[in-house]
Amino acid sequence: MPQPSLSFAKPAQPTHGVAVVFVAEAATLGRDATALDAEVGGAIVRACSKAAFTGKLAQTLDIVAPAGSELDRILAVGIGKVGDLKSTDWIRIGGVIEGKLAEFKAEAGTVLAEIPGETLLSAADTADLALGIELRGYTFEHYKTKKKDEDKAPKERKVTIASEGHSAAKKAHAARTAVAAGVNLARDLVIEPGNVLSPAEFAERAQKLEKLGVEVEVLGEKELKKLGFGALLGVAQGSARSPRVVIFKWNGAKAKDAQPIAFVGKGVTFDSGGISIKPAAGMEDMKGDMAGAAAVTGLFSALAKRKAKVNAIGAIGIVENMPDGNAQRPGDIVTSLSGQTIEIINTDAEGRLVLADVVWHVQETYKPKWIIDLATLTGAILVALGKTHAGLFSSSDELAERLAKAGEATGELVWRMPLGSDYDKLIDSTFADMKNTGGRNAGSITAAHFIKRFTNDVPWAHLDIAGTGMDSTQTDTNKVWASGWGVRLLDRLVADYYEE
Repeated sequence: MPQPSLSFAKPAQPTHGVAVVFVAEAATLGRDATALDAEVGGAIVRACSKAAFTGKLAQTLDIVAPAGSELDRILAVGIGKVGDLKSTDWIRIGGVIEGKLAEFKAEAGTVLAEIPGETLLSAADTADLALGIELRGYTFEHYKTKKKDEDKAPKERKVTIASEGHSAAKKAHAARTAVAAGVNLARDLVIEPGNVLSPAEFAERAQKLEKLGVEVEVLGEKELKKLGFGALLGVAQGSARSPRVVIFKWNGAKAKDAQPIAFVGKGVTFDSGGISIKPAAGMEDMKGDMAGAAAVTGLFSALAKRKAKVNAIGAIGIVENMPDGNAQRPGDIVTSLSGQTIEIINTDAEGRLVLADVVWHVQETYKPKWIIDLATLTGAILVALGKTHAGLFSSSDELAERLAKAGEATGELVWRMPLGSDYDKLIDSTFADMKNTGGRNAGSITAAHFIKRFTNDVPWAHLDIAGTGMDSTQTDTNKVWASGWGVRLLDRLVADYYEE
């Protein structure tokens, strides 16, 4: 299926392909749509009336172009009440449009980007519309040797957004298309199978960000042993594939020595559970246990492509958790990079071990303003929040509040969960400084407390994305297994609060 090729142009009556018109509630049309309706003999208004099409948000009506028209189809798309439209609504509308164009196997589509009753759709709203088209246009078919209906699909689909403010919309879209590329990079990484995306392969793909101006450092097994990444190496020791830690540095602030912000991602390229092996059913999904690392990689692609005016550090710990004769055992005690000792209760509680060393390295080495980590960490967060929200744990009220606002703005929602000393003591160990699980109850909370013990009082937030990062909810902008969740959320956080 071809990805949409987007362009922006002055309003003009579409002459071929599919014309897309917006219809507000009560089936009202804008100026250009009204002119098009007259040109096709009132077919749009008549079809809306006969189909009881009311124009509610995301409602669609497919109208075959009448005889004599050079158009193939006219697609009416409902936008609801004009005064109620938000950024996330325009992104959704863009996704709906791209979904229908793909269904039609259209070679070309022209969107009359106008609001009924007004002549100008704002540049920001038009750019959000285009973002929705790009997000929905993503597919992953790399391993299909025979593609469904490939003989009927066009080789290219051109989508033109016709707008009075086309120049401003094109400019506004530049940052959004950078973010869309970051989302799609994250999706690619999450969907890749574990036999392809080893820790070494992940690191090689991450190094490609150097072409965008990101500094990338890769630490191999030898360096990690020398530095003392004992917790991370304990997870990796059961795999024939050696681990990597990748550090991203983006220096976009005017003051090159400005204190950076930091993002850390869990990158378990396949998680069998180790000696505490997982049930067979659904284990194939564990190729996606690196969605946190994928989101950080996609984020730094986006920051670089849009030249974000901020200094940022990214760090991803990449391992494979396997159960061979050299794998760590329940009851083992490992020494983390921080010097704190950890009793291994369950080898399937491995992601927090990876994060412990990487978070400690970041806060000790780079002295960031704050750290946000992302991880597909616990099944418990799915029980608590399902797939609509990520779990948010934080030592900083300000950071938590800003993440929540960025989530509302992008639709990548978070829900703050509690922390407290009564939960923290559940991970105290009889034989070591701590144990890597506090038991079944409050599993997401005790996992967060485990990571918190390695933050050394740096303001910190943890996002448990087990419900949002893989096996994703299908939406109007995402029809694939991996959503790329976190890239848009964190980019918005940076753009709204931390750029110069």
